[in-house]
Amino acid sequence: MKNFSKYSALALTAVFFFSCGNAQKEKVEAATIGPAAVATDSLSKAAAQLGKVEFAESAFDFGQVKEGEQVKHTFVVKNTGDAPVIISKITASCGCTQPEFSKSPILPGGTSEIHVTFNSEGQVGKQQKIITIQSNASNGLTTVQLKGEVLAK
Repeated sequence: MKNFSKYSALALTAVFFFSCGNAQKEKVEAATIGPAAVATDSLSKAAAQLGKVEFAESAFDFGQVKEGEQVKHTFVVKNTGDAPVIISKITASCGCTQPEFSKSPILPGGTSEIHVTFNSEGQVGKQQKIITIQSNASNGLTTVQLKGEVLAK
């Protein structure tokens, strides 16, 4: 009988601890489900209110130029989204191509310009320079291109 009471006491203690843990776990789960659902809903709304960048042209063909000439072109970017777009960084695939841009926000429906200068010195032959634009828009990483042919001097 002594062994039975000993085992009964252990079993009751185990049940007590496990049931307390489950009750606490259920409270924690219930508390985290509510805010998570709200956060997900907020993220969905925020995603729906992002800016979106679109370009009047995705590529500019400068044709043929003689080596050493500089090609300058302006890409026009429009924000077709619902929130301001801020361009954070623009890089070119080659050091011979230099982009310049405004860091001012592009309001919904507004436009901005990206000025690109390509130095053809030492770049003989067919050329395709990729300009990568990083922003806070829904399509946060976009590209435009300069392409053409550089003729030897």
